[in-house]
Amino acid sequence: MTRLSVNVNKVATLRNSRGGTVPSVVEAVRVCVEAGAPGITVHPRADERHIRHSDVLEVAEVLEPLRDRVEYNIEGDPRPRLVELVERVRPDQCTLVPVRPGEITSEAGWPADTPKEELAEIVTRFHACGVRVSVFVDPEPAPIDWAAALGVDRVELYTEPYARAFERGGETLDASVAKYRAAAEHAASAGLGVNAGHDLDLANLPTFLRLPYIAEVSIGHALMARALFVGLRPAVEEYLRITASR
Repeated sequence: MTRLSVNVNKVATLRNSRGGTVPSVVEAVRVCVEAGAPGITVHPRADERHIRHSDVLEVAEVLEPLRDRVEYNIEGDPRPRLVELVERVRPDQCTLVPVRPGEITSEAGWPADTPKEELAEIVTRFHACGVRVSVFVDPEPAPIDWAAALGVDRVELYTEPYARAFERGGETLDASVAKYRAAAEHAASAGLGVNAGHDLDLANLPTFLRLPYIAEVSIGHALMARALFVGLRPAVEEYLRITASR
């Protein structure tokens, strides 16, 4: 079964648009957990435009008694404050994601020519804290091999290209599915677990999860958009019905 990790960033985005504490990120986390979500993801950026440093700590407090059934995943670029935060919180997983200046959301995975030394040291530090480490990569052999050389545990495949191919359908979709299948198989052959995320939704997720080796999908924007119309708990349950069947 593929695990669902619900990204709650958009709850923080809505809160920050008005200021104050409403809607509550912690309350959203509790609703997701009560709906059966086996994972929660947060992505604290340096500018705190959605998840704040304080949110990460508050969510950690809520999830600490649930460690046997709900995983906590912190995403982010490996800046010093993020590294210190991960070492303090000790989540189940940290997903290291590159950041491009001015981006609204993640636009690509780590390039295969990214220097390894600094990142490998961070991976070692996280492992010393008992944190599983994943890195965000494009579905290509070279960045997957780069990730394996870092000593990480998993890769997270960047799935926006798949989502756009799904919209077009036909041979474009077939080619994309084949590409992601090859990437997942390549990662597994290198001893890496496989996560996936970015623009996955109720329509394209079932097809994607026909691929082998997908351990976890992280979904935020589409799930929260759906929750506006049906409610957060029903939205989580809809996604869980898909992931549980794969």
